[in-house]
Amino acid sequence: MRYKATSPEDYISQVPEERKEALYKLRKTINDNLPKGFEEGIQYGMIGYFVPHSIYPDGYHCTPNEPLPFMSFASQKNFVALYHMGIYAKKELLDWFISEYPKHCNHKLDMGKSCIRFKKLVEIPYELIGELASKMSVNEWINIYEYNIKKK
Repeated sequence: MRYKATSPEDYISQVPEERKEALYKLRKTINDNLPKGFEEGIQYGMIGYFVPHSIYPDGYHCTPNEPLPFMSFASQKNFVALYHMGIYAKKELLDWFISEYPKHCNHKLDMGKSCIRFKKLVEIPYELIGELASKMSVNEWINIYEYNIKKK
């Protein structure tokens, strides 16, 4: 679902009541673990974490006026989605996440290229997400991003 929010607090205030606690906890987990330099805000209609223009003035190549996206989450119709660009861009991080996931969850991983879907809110692996959020610095993300852009 798409919400017209102006801040993370505004976004969470608009989601169905039964999802609010999970989203507050997910937001706190990410904020407590994300390396310094990333900023939180609303990006692409979701709560997003990105490299601000003050650190990376070029912004996102598709939309340079947007800061470089890194991680985000959203309340979708049938699940909560977590997006992590580092998983998409760095195979070692993807492999690590896939191997760790069964240690934290009893159900099968439901994942796209950068999207992890959680249909049962009580089974969101907050500890694992916190560890994932901590695994890549701003500088590492910029280097991986630039390397992948130059390859194309």
